[in-house]
Amino acid sequence: MQVSVESTSALERRMTIGVPAERVENEVTKRLQQTARRAKVAGFRPGKVPMSVIRQRFEDSARQEVLGDLIQSSFYEAVVEQKLNPAGAPSVEPKVFEKGKDLEFIATFEVFPEFKVAGFEEIAIERLQAEVGDADVDNMLDILRKQNTRFEAVERAAENGDQLNIDFVGKVDGEAFAGGSAKGTLLVLGSGRMIPGFEEALVGVKAGEERVINPTFPADYQNLDLAGKTAEFTVTVNSVSAPQLPELNDEFFSLFGIKEGGLEGFRAEVRKNMERELRQATKSKVKNQVMDGLLAANAVEVPKALIGNEVNRLRVQAVQQFGGNINPEQLPAELFEEQAKRRVVLGLIVAEVVKQFELKPDEARVRELIEEMASAYQEPEQVVAWYYKNDQQLNEVRSVVLEEQVVDTVLQKAKVTDTSVSYEEAVKPAEAPKAD
Repeated sequence: MQVSVESTSALERRMTIGVPAERVENEVTKRLQQTARRAKVAGFRPGKVPMSVIRQRFEDSARQEVLGDLIQSSFYEAVVEQKLNPAGAPSVEPKVFEKGKDLEFIATFEVFPEFKVAGFEEIAIERLQAEVGDADVDNMLDILRKQNTRFEAVERAAENGDQLNIDFVGKVDGEAFAGGSAKGTLLVLGSGRMIPGFEEALVGVKAGEERVINPTFPADYQNLDLAGKTAEFTVTVNSVSAPQLPELNDEFFSLFGIKEGGLEGFRAEVRKNMERELRQATKSKVKNQVMDGLLAANAVEVPKALIGNEVNRLRVQAVQQFGGNINPEQLPAELFEEQAKRRVVLGLIVAEVVKQFELKPDEARVRELIEEMASAYQEPEQVVAWYYKNDQQLNEVRSVVLEEQVVDTVLQKAKVTDTSVSYEEAVKPAEAPKAD
Protein backbone atom coordinates (compact mmCIF):
# COMPACT_ATOMS: atom_id res chain seq x y z
CA MET A 1 0.00 0.00 0.00
CA GLN A 2 1.33 3.41 -1.00
CA VAL A 3 0.66 6.44 1.17
CA SER A 4 1.64 10.09 0.81
CA VAL A 5 0.56 12.93 3.13
CA GLU A 6 0.33 16.64 2.42
CA SER A 7 -0.34 19.31 5.08
CA THR A 8 -2.80 21.78 3.56
CA SER A 9 -3.17 23.80 6.79
CA ALA A 10 -2.13 23.61 10.42
CA LEU A 11 -4.63 20.83 11.08
CA GLU A 12 -5.83 19.62 7.67
CA ARG A 13 -4.14 16.65 5.98
CA ARG A 14 -4.56 15.46 2.40
CA MET A 15 -3.57 11.82 2.19
CA THR A 16 -3.28 9.89 -1.07
CA ILE A 17 -3.65 6.14 -0.65
CA GLY A 18 -2.99 3.45 -3.23
CA VAL A 19 -4.13 -0.14 -2.74
CA PRO A 20 -2.59 -2.77 -5.08
CA ALA A 21 -4.95 -4.20 -7.70
CA GLU A 22 -4.04 -7.70 -6.57
CA ARG A 23 -5.42 -7.03 -3.09
CA VAL A 24 -8.59 -5.56 -4.57
CA GLU A 25 -9.16 -8.54 -6.87
CA ASN A 26 -8.46 -11.04 -4.07
CA GLU A 27 -11.09 -9.34 -1.90
CA VAL A 28 -13.59 -9.33 -4.77
CA THR A 29 -13.00 -13.05 -5.33
CA LYS A 30 -13.49 -13.79 -1.62
CA ARG A 31 -16.73 -11.82 -1.63
CA LEU A 32 -18.00 -13.72 -4.70
CA GLN A 33 -17.10 -17.07 -3.13
CA GLN A 34 -19.14 -16.13 -0.08
CA THR A 35 -22.01 -15.12 -2.36
CA ALA A 36 -21.78 -18.43 -4.27
CA ARG A 37 -22.43 -20.44 -1.09
CA ARG A 38 -25.81 -18.81 -0.52
CA ALA A 39 -26.92 -17.47 -3.93
CA LYS A 40 -30.17 -18.77 -5.37
CA VAL A 41 -30.12 -18.88 -9.17
CA ALA A 42 -32.85 -20.54 -11.22
CA GLY A 43 -31.69 -23.82 -12.76
CA PHE A 44 -28.95 -24.43 -10.18
CA ARG A 45 -28.89 -26.06 -6.78
CA PRO A 46 -27.75 -23.82 -3.87
CA GLY A 47 -23.95 -23.87 -3.69
CA LYS A 48 -23.58 -25.37 -7.18
CA VAL A 49 -23.83 -22.17 -9.24
CA PRO A 50 -20.79 -21.86 -11.55
CA MET A 51 -18.41 -19.05 -10.65
CA SER A 52 -18.78 -17.60 -14.15
CA VAL A 53 -22.50 -17.11 -13.50
CA ILE A 54 -21.83 -15.68 -10.05
CA ARG A 55 -19.37 -13.16 -11.55
CA GLN A 56 -21.79 -12.20 -14.28
CA ARG A 57 -24.62 -11.53 -11.83
CA PHE A 58 -22.93 -10.29 -8.68
CA GLU A 59 -19.46 -8.94 -9.51
CA ASP A 60 -20.48 -5.29 -9.87
CA SER A 61 -22.21 -5.15 -6.48
CA ALA A 62 -19.45 -7.21 -4.83
CA ARG A 63 -16.81 -4.84 -6.23
CA GLN A 64 -18.63 -1.78 -4.86
CA GLU A 65 -18.86 -3.38 -1.42
CA VAL A 66 -15.19 -4.32 -1.50
CA LEU A 67 -14.12 -0.84 -2.57
CA GLY A 68 -16.11 0.68 0.30
CA ASP A 69 -14.58 -1.71 2.82
CA LEU A 70 -11.05 -1.24 1.46
CA ILE A 71 -11.31 2.54 1.59
CA GLN A 72 -12.29 2.31 5.26
CA SER A 73 -9.70 -0.30 6.26
CA SER A 74 -6.83 1.15 4.21
CA PHE A 75 -7.51 4.63 5.60
CA TYR A 76 -7.26 3.24 9.14
CA GLU A 77 -4.04 1.38 8.26
CA ALA A 78 -2.58 4.52 6.69
CA VAL A 79 -3.25 6.85 9.66
CA VAL A 80 -1.71 4.25 12.00
CA GLU A 81 1.31 3.91 9.72
CA GLN A 82 1.71 7.70 9.47
CA LYS A 83 1.03 8.17 13.20
CA LEU A 84 -1.82 10.61 12.56
CA ASN A 85 -4.74 11.26 14.90
CA PRO A 86 -7.85 12.15 12.85
CA ALA A 87 -10.33 14.50 14.51
CA GLY A 88 -13.23 13.38 12.34
CA ALA A 89 -14.31 11.28 9.40
CA PRO A 90 -12.40 11.93 6.15
CA SER A 91 -13.78 13.38 2.95
CA VAL A 92 -12.95 10.81 0.25
CA GLU A 93 -12.22 11.74 -3.36
CA PRO A 94 -11.79 8.80 -5.79
CA LYS A 95 -8.88 8.91 -8.26
CA VAL A 96 -8.74 5.39 -9.75
CA PHE A 97 -11.59 2.91 -9.25
CA GLU A 98 -11.08 0.91 -12.47
CA LYS A 99 -11.07 -2.88 -12.61
CA GLY A 100 -7.60 -4.33 -12.94
CA LYS A 101 -5.89 -1.16 -11.71
CA ASP A 102 -4.66 -0.11 -8.29
CA LEU A 103 -7.37 1.46 -6.15
CA GLU A 104 -6.34 5.05 -5.53
CA PHE A 105 -8.18 7.72 -3.53
CA ILE A 106 -7.56 10.94 -1.62
CA ALA A 107 -8.72 11.31 1.98
CA THR A 108 -8.90 14.84 3.38
CA PHE A 109 -9.32 15.19 7.14
CA GLU A 110 -8.33 17.20 10.20
CA VAL A 111 -6.03 15.99 12.94
CA PHE A 112 -6.02 16.78 16.64
CA PRO A 113 -3.66 19.66 17.46
CA GLU A 114 -0.35 18.83 19.11
CA PHE A 115 0.57 21.22 21.92
CA LYS A 116 1.81 21.42 25.48
CA VAL A 117 -0.27 23.16 28.14
CA ALA A 118 1.65 26.01 29.75
CA GLY A 119 1.20 29.26 31.64
CA PHE A 120 0.05 27.81 34.99
CA GLU A 121 2.20 30.33 36.87
CA GLU A 122 0.38 33.28 35.25
CA ILE A 123 -3.11 32.15 36.26
CA ALA A 124 -4.55 34.20 39.15
CA ILE A 125 -7.13 32.47 41.33
CA GLU A 126 -9.23 33.93 44.15
CA ARG A 127 -10.25 31.08 46.45
CA LEU A 128 -13.18 32.03 48.69
CA GLN A 129 -13.13 30.92 52.33
CA ALA A 130 -16.40 30.90 54.30
CA GLU A 131 -18.19 29.09 57.09
CA VAL A 132 -21.83 28.39 57.86
CA GLY A 133 -22.63 30.32 61.05
CA ASP A 134 -25.69 30.20 63.31
CA ALA A 135 -26.97 33.43 61.78
CA ASP A 136 -26.73 31.86 58.31
CA VAL A 137 -28.78 28.89 59.49
CA ASP A 138 -31.35 31.26 61.06
CA ASN A 139 -31.62 33.12 57.77
CA MET A 140 -32.09 29.88 55.86
CA LEU A 141 -34.87 28.82 58.23
CA ASP A 142 -36.64 32.12 57.50
CA ILE A 143 -36.27 31.49 53.75
CA LEU A 144 -37.68 27.97 54.08
CA ARG A 145 -40.63 29.26 56.09
CA LYS A 146 -41.37 31.97 53.50
CA GLN A 147 -41.19 29.41 50.71
CA ASN A 148 -43.91 27.47 52.50
CA THR A 149 -46.13 30.44 53.28
CA ARG A 150 -49.86 29.74 53.47
CA PHE A 151 -52.51 32.40 52.85
CA GLU A 152 -55.62 32.77 54.99
CA ALA A 153 -58.62 34.94 54.11
CA VAL A 154 -58.98 38.21 56.06
CA GLU A 155 -61.66 40.92 56.21
CA ARG A 156 -59.29 43.91 56.30
CA ALA A 157 -57.97 46.05 53.45
CA ALA A 158 -55.19 44.52 51.34
CA GLU A 159 -51.54 45.24 52.14
CA ASN A 160 -48.33 44.52 50.31
CA GLY A 161 -47.56 40.82 50.71
CA ASP A 162 -51.25 39.83 50.74
CA GLN A 163 -52.64 37.50 48.11
CA LEU A 164 -55.67 38.62 46.11
CA ASN A 165 -58.04 36.47 44.10
CA ILE A 166 -59.21 38.77 41.29
CA ASP A 167 -61.13 38.95 38.02
CA PHE A 168 -60.12 41.70 35.64
CA VAL A 169 -60.93 43.10 32.22
CA GLY A 170 -58.41 45.34 30.49
CA LYS A 171 -58.97 47.84 27.69
CA VAL A 172 -56.78 50.20 25.69
CA ASP A 173 -58.46 53.08 23.86
CA GLY A 174 -61.79 51.58 24.88
CA GLU A 175 -61.08 48.23 23.21
CA ALA A 176 -60.37 44.92 24.97
CA PHE A 177 -56.99 43.40 24.00
CA ALA A 178 -55.68 39.85 23.84
CA GLY A 179 -54.47 38.57 27.21
CA GLY A 180 -55.98 41.55 29.04
CA SER A 181 -58.74 39.66 30.87
CA ALA A 182 -58.76 36.80 33.39
CA LYS A 183 -60.87 35.23 36.14
CA GLY A 184 -59.78 33.79 39.47
CA THR A 185 -56.20 35.01 39.16
CA LEU A 186 -54.07 34.77 42.31
CA LEU A 187 -51.82 37.80 42.76
CA VAL A 188 -49.44 38.61 45.62
CA LEU A 189 -49.20 42.38 45.98
CA GLY A 190 -45.62 43.59 45.68
CA SER A 191 -44.49 40.55 43.68
CA GLY A 192 -43.89 42.63 40.55
CA ARG A 193 -45.72 40.07 38.45
CA MET A 194 -47.98 42.63 36.72
CA ILE A 195 -47.07 45.78 34.78
CA PRO A 196 -45.93 48.80 36.86
CA GLY A 197 -48.78 50.51 38.66
CA PHE A 198 -51.18 47.55 38.59
CA GLU A 199 -50.35 46.02 41.97
CA GLU A 200 -49.73 49.37 43.64
CA ALA A 201 -53.25 50.51 42.67
CA LEU A 202 -54.80 47.54 44.48
CA VAL A 203 -53.27 48.22 47.89
CA GLY A 204 -56.18 48.98 50.21
CA VAL A 205 -58.90 47.06 48.34
CA LYS A 206 -61.29 44.76 50.23
CA ALA A 207 -63.01 41.51 49.28
CA GLY A 208 -66.07 42.19 47.12
CA GLU A 209 -64.80 45.57 45.93
CA GLU A 210 -64.56 46.61 42.27
CA ARG A 211 -61.86 49.09 41.36
CA VAL A 212 -60.92 50.73 38.05
CA ILE A 213 -57.17 51.32 37.68
CA ASN A 214 -55.07 52.92 34.93
CA PRO A 215 -51.52 51.53 34.78
CA THR A 216 -49.23 52.26 31.80
CA PHE A 217 -47.43 49.60 29.79
CA PRO A 218 -43.63 50.04 29.74
CA ALA A 219 -42.15 51.64 26.62
CA ASP A 220 -40.17 48.44 25.97
CA TYR A 221 -43.16 46.09 26.48
CA GLN A 222 -42.89 42.98 24.30
CA ASN A 223 -46.24 43.66 22.61
CA LEU A 224 -45.45 46.75 20.54
CA ASP A 225 -49.16 47.51 20.06
CA LEU A 226 -49.44 48.09 23.83
CA ALA A 227 -45.99 49.55 24.59
CA GLY A 228 -46.18 52.96 26.26
CA LYS A 229 -49.99 53.03 26.32
CA THR A 230 -52.21 53.62 29.37
CA ALA A 231 -54.76 50.89 29.99
CA GLU A 232 -58.00 50.76 31.93
CA PHE A 233 -58.49 47.66 34.05
CA THR A 234 -61.75 46.91 35.85
CA VAL A 235 -60.72 44.68 38.74
CA THR A 236 -63.14 42.68 40.92
CA VAL A 237 -61.62 41.48 44.20
CA ASN A 238 -62.95 38.05 45.15
CA SER A 239 -60.87 37.62 48.31
CA VAL A 240 -57.99 39.05 50.30
CA SER A 241 -55.65 36.59 52.09
CA ALA A 242 -52.82 37.37 54.48
CA PRO A 243 -49.56 35.38 54.56
CA GLN A 244 -49.11 32.96 57.44
CA LEU A 245 -45.59 31.67 58.08
CA PRO A 246 -45.52 28.04 59.27
CA GLU A 247 -44.33 27.33 62.79
CA LEU A 248 -41.01 25.57 63.30
CA ASN A 249 -42.62 22.36 64.51
CA ASP A 250 -42.63 18.64 63.67
CA GLU A 251 -45.24 19.14 60.95
CA PHE A 252 -42.99 21.66 59.20
CA PHE A 253 -39.87 19.53 59.67
CA SER A 254 -41.62 16.53 58.12
CA LEU A 255 -42.02 18.49 54.86
CA PHE A 256 -38.25 18.07 54.48
CA GLY A 257 -38.14 14.42 55.51
CA ILE A 258 -36.99 15.14 59.09
CA LYS A 259 -39.04 13.01 61.48
CA GLU A 260 -36.80 12.97 64.55
CA GLY A 261 -34.64 15.38 66.55
CA GLY A 262 -37.02 18.34 66.68
CA LEU A 263 -35.67 21.83 66.00
CA GLU A 264 -32.05 20.94 66.77
CA GLY A 265 -32.18 17.95 64.41
CA PHE A 266 -33.72 20.11 61.70
CA ARG A 267 -31.09 22.83 62.16
CA ALA A 268 -28.33 20.21 61.95
CA GLU A 269 -29.76 18.87 58.67
CA VAL A 270 -30.13 22.37 57.22
CA ARG A 271 -26.54 23.21 58.25
CA LYS A 272 -25.27 20.02 56.61
CA ASN A 273 -27.03 20.89 53.35
CA MET A 274 -25.72 24.45 53.49
CA GLU A 275 -22.16 23.22 54.05
CA ARG A 276 -22.53 20.89 51.04
CA GLU A 277 -23.78 23.80 48.94
CA LEU A 278 -20.89 25.96 50.17
CA ARG A 279 -18.29 23.34 49.21
CA GLN A 280 -19.82 22.91 45.77
CA ALA A 281 -20.09 26.65 45.16
CA THR A 282 -16.52 27.50 46.17
CA LYS A 283 -15.16 24.51 44.26
CA SER A 284 -17.13 25.51 41.16
CA LYS A 285 -15.87 29.12 41.29
CA VAL A 286 -12.27 27.98 41.56
CA LYS A 287 -12.74 25.53 38.70
CA ASN A 288 -14.25 28.23 36.47
CA GLN A 289 -11.29 30.53 37.17
CA VAL A 290 -8.84 27.74 36.41
CA MET A 291 -10.56 26.92 33.13
CA ASP A 292 -10.72 30.59 32.13
CA GLY A 293 -7.02 30.89 32.98
CA LEU A 294 -6.08 27.84 30.93
CA LEU A 295 -8.02 29.20 27.97
CA ALA A 296 -6.33 32.59 28.21
CA ALA A 297 -2.85 31.09 28.54
CA ASN A 298 -3.13 28.50 25.78
CA ALA A 299 -4.11 29.39 22.22
CA VAL A 300 -5.24 26.14 20.62
CA GLU A 301 -6.35 25.78 17.01
CA VAL A 302 -9.48 23.68 16.94
CA PRO A 303 -10.55 21.15 14.29
CA LYS A 304 -13.75 22.32 12.57
CA ALA A 305 -15.08 18.77 12.75
CA LEU A 306 -14.98 18.78 16.55
CA ILE A 307 -16.77 22.13 16.73
CA GLY A 308 -19.41 20.88 14.31
CA ASN A 309 -19.99 17.77 16.41
CA GLU A 310 -20.30 19.86 19.58
CA VAL A 311 -22.71 22.28 17.87
CA ASN A 312 -24.91 19.31 16.97
CA ARG A 313 -24.83 18.07 20.58
CA LEU A 314 -25.83 21.51 21.85
CA ARG A 315 -28.65 21.68 19.31
CA VAL A 316 -30.05 18.36 20.55
CA GLN A 317 -29.73 19.51 24.18
CA ALA A 318 -31.60 22.73 23.38
CA VAL A 319 -34.48 20.83 21.77
CA GLN A 320 -34.64 18.41 24.72
CA GLN A 321 -34.60 21.30 27.21
CA PHE A 322 -37.19 23.52 25.57
CA GLY A 323 -39.29 20.82 23.90
CA GLY A 324 -41.20 21.16 20.68
CA ASN A 325 -41.33 19.06 17.54
CA ILE A 326 -38.34 20.61 15.83
CA ASN A 327 -35.42 19.12 13.97
CA PRO A 328 -32.27 20.16 15.88
CA GLU A 329 -30.54 20.92 12.57
CA GLN A 330 -33.06 23.71 11.97
CA LEU A 331 -31.48 25.70 14.83
CA PRO A 332 -28.84 28.11 13.45
CA ALA A 333 -25.31 26.85 14.11
CA GLU A 334 -24.23 30.42 14.94
CA LEU A 335 -26.25 30.26 18.18
CA PHE A 336 -23.97 27.54 19.54
CA GLU A 337 -20.58 28.04 17.87
CA GLU A 338 -18.97 30.16 20.62
CA GLN A 339 -20.06 27.78 23.40
CA ALA A 340 -19.10 24.77 21.28
CA LYS A 341 -15.61 26.15 20.61
CA ARG A 342 -15.05 26.85 24.31
CA ARG A 343 -16.10 23.33 25.24
CA VAL A 344 -13.91 21.74 22.58
CA VAL A 345 -10.83 23.81 23.46
CA LEU A 346 -11.25 23.11 27.17
CA GLY A 347 -11.70 19.42 26.44
CA LEU A 348 -8.44 19.35 24.48
CA ILE A 349 -6.57 21.34 27.16
CA VAL A 350 -7.86 19.19 30.03
CA ALA A 351 -7.00 16.00 28.13
CA GLU A 352 -3.48 17.31 27.50
CA VAL A 353 -2.98 18.17 31.20
CA VAL A 354 -4.07 14.62 32.08
CA LYS A 355 -1.57 13.28 29.54
CA GLN A 356 1.32 15.60 30.53
CA PHE A 357 1.01 14.87 34.24
CA GLU A 358 -0.05 11.22 33.80
CA LEU A 359 -3.17 11.73 35.92
CA LYS A 360 -5.56 8.90 36.75
CA PRO A 361 -8.82 9.08 38.73
CA ASP A 362 -8.17 8.83 42.47
CA GLU A 363 -10.56 6.03 43.47
CA ALA A 364 -10.67 7.26 47.09
CA ARG A 365 -11.92 10.65 45.84
CA VAL A 366 -14.39 8.90 43.55
CA ARG A 367 -15.83 7.07 46.56
CA GLU A 368 -15.88 10.27 48.61
CA LEU A 369 -17.76 12.18 45.89
CA ILE A 370 -20.31 9.40 45.47
CA GLU A 371 -20.90 9.27 49.22
CA GLU A 372 -21.35 13.06 49.33
CA MET A 373 -23.92 12.96 46.53
CA ALA A 374 -25.65 10.01 48.17
CA SER A 375 -25.90 11.85 51.52
CA ALA A 376 -28.66 14.02 50.04
CA TYR A 377 -30.92 10.94 49.77
CA GLN A 378 -32.81 9.08 52.48
CA GLU A 379 -31.10 5.76 51.73
CA PRO A 380 -27.51 6.79 50.93
CA GLU A 381 -26.14 3.23 51.06
CA GLN A 382 -28.46 2.19 48.24
CA VAL A 383 -27.35 5.15 46.13
CA VAL A 384 -23.67 4.29 46.62
CA ALA A 385 -24.33 0.66 45.68
CA TRP A 386 -26.25 1.78 42.57
CA TYR A 387 -23.29 3.83 41.32
CA TYR A 388 -20.89 0.91 41.74
CA LYS A 389 -23.25 -1.38 39.80
CA ASN A 390 -23.55 1.02 36.85
CA ASP A 391 -20.33 1.44 34.90
CA GLN A 392 -21.56 4.40 32.87
CA GLN A 393 -22.53 6.45 35.93
CA LEU A 394 -19.38 5.40 37.76
CA ASN A 395 -17.20 6.48 34.84
CA GLU A 396 -18.98 9.84 34.75
CA VAL A 397 -18.02 10.38 38.41
CA ARG A 398 -14.46 9.33 37.60
CA SER A 399 -14.38 11.98 34.86
CA VAL A 400 -15.53 14.62 37.35
CA VAL A 401 -12.83 13.59 39.82
CA LEU A 402 -10.19 13.57 37.08
CA GLU A 403 -11.21 17.12 36.16
CA GLU A 404 -10.89 18.09 39.85
CA GLN A 405 -7.37 16.62 39.83
CA VAL A 406 -6.56 18.78 36.79
CA VAL A 407 -7.74 21.83 38.77
CA ASP A 408 -5.58 20.77 41.73
CA THR A 409 -2.58 20.38 39.42
CA VAL A 410 -3.02 23.93 38.14
CA LEU A 411 -3.54 25.32 41.65
CA GLN A 412 -0.15 23.95 42.74
CA LYS A 413 1.54 26.41 40.36
CA ALA A 414 -1.02 29.21 39.95
CA LYS A 415 -1.16 32.48 41.90
CA VAL A 416 -3.78 31.63 44.53
CA THR A 417 -5.22 34.20 46.94
CA ASP A 418 -7.47 33.06 49.79
CA THR A 419 -10.26 35.55 50.56
CA SER A 420 -12.56 35.31 53.59
CA VAL A 421 -16.18 36.13 52.73
CA SER A 422 -19.64 35.55 54.14
CA TYR A 423 -21.64 32.42 53.38
CA GLU A 424 -24.04 34.41 51.19
CA GLU A 425 -21.19 35.91 49.18
CA ALA A 426 -19.57 32.52 48.72
CA VAL A 427 -22.67 30.78 47.38
CA LYS A 428 -23.85 33.71 45.25
CA PRO A 429 -23.63 32.82 41.55
CA ALA A 430 -20.70 34.42 39.75
CA GLU A 431 -21.64 37.35 37.56
CA ALA A 432 -21.67 36.69 33.84
CA PRO A 433 -18.91 38.50 31.92
CA LYS A 434 -20.04 41.90 30.61
CA ALA A 435 -20.17 42.32 26.86
CA ASP A 436 -17.67 44.77 25.40
